[in-house]
Amino acid sequence: MVLSATRISKTSDMLGESPVWDADSQKLFWVDSFQKLIRSYEPSTGAFRDLPMPSMVGSVGLATGGKLVAGLADGIYLVDIESGAVEPIFKLDPPDPRVRFNDGKVDRQGRFVCGTMGVHAEALGELYRINSRGDAQLLANGIRIANSLCFSPGGDTMYFADSLDRRVRAYHYSEGDDPLDDPRIHVDTKPFDSGPDGATIDSEGFIWVALVQVGKIARFDHDGLIERTIEAPTDMPSCVAFGGPDMSTLFVTTIKDSGSGRAISRHPAGGHLFAIEGLGVKGIPEPRFSYQPGN
Repeated sequence: MVLSATRISKTSDMLGESPVWDADSQKLFWVDSFQKLIRSYEPSTGAFRDLPMPSMVGSVGLATGGKLVAGLADGIYLVDIESGAVEPIFKLDPPDPRVRFNDGKVDRQGRFVCGTMGVHAEALGELYRINSRGDAQLLANGIRIANSLCFSPGGDTMYFADSLDRRVRAYHYSEGDDPLDDPRIHVDTKPFDSGPDGATIDSEGFIWVALVQVGKIARFDHDGLIERTIEAPTDMPSCVAFGGPDMSTLFVTTIKDSGSGRAISRHPAGGHLFAIEGLGVKGIPEPRFSYQPGN
């Protein structure tokens, strides 16, 4: 098995995060949180496009009707892919400048799950699940930095981490509106000298986690045992997602300068988007959020 890592982006992100592959359009979307951008890349044409947002962007997911769903600083929004227009779905009430939305993913049932984080890493963050009507259900609180959100292929397990705890938790996950049960610790990343950042699931149900503080990406099996680690293309990988025509490419976002003083890359390519080939593993297409208010 020969791995190759290719730098994809022409310009670097300050805080690259939340890559998601659209299997229908064959495009990759991701965000530069600090520069308030949703970015896209179309491999077949080499085209890049930036959509400026009104605030910091924590995460982005696919939605129906030519739209994306995004966690902006103060809430969850629909984003029109063509125009970049934003429509609020759910906003914190009252607003709290001490927190902002961070990592988020669409679950296998088509709901958007997104967590907030303390701007200064205080334990003020909460985890929300937004359904198709725009109703928000609080799933967890006391979070410092919400990260590593992803779902098992069957959708019955949710993985989630507070990065500063250095543990990826696994929750039994319901198709309905049931609250979360107590989690089990799926992966303890303390032995790897890093907190977990973004994560994704492959077609075998193994979880891939960006170990942002040590420049590595790790794959863990169903029991949370390490299956392999690979060197990331830069010293600060932030998030990973499978994509490409056959879902075998691992796209990796990276950090140049998070703006918080907590993460500053020393690598000359810090902040760029990369594609890793040759892993011998495939991902699965991501579901879409369907917003149908009033239903």
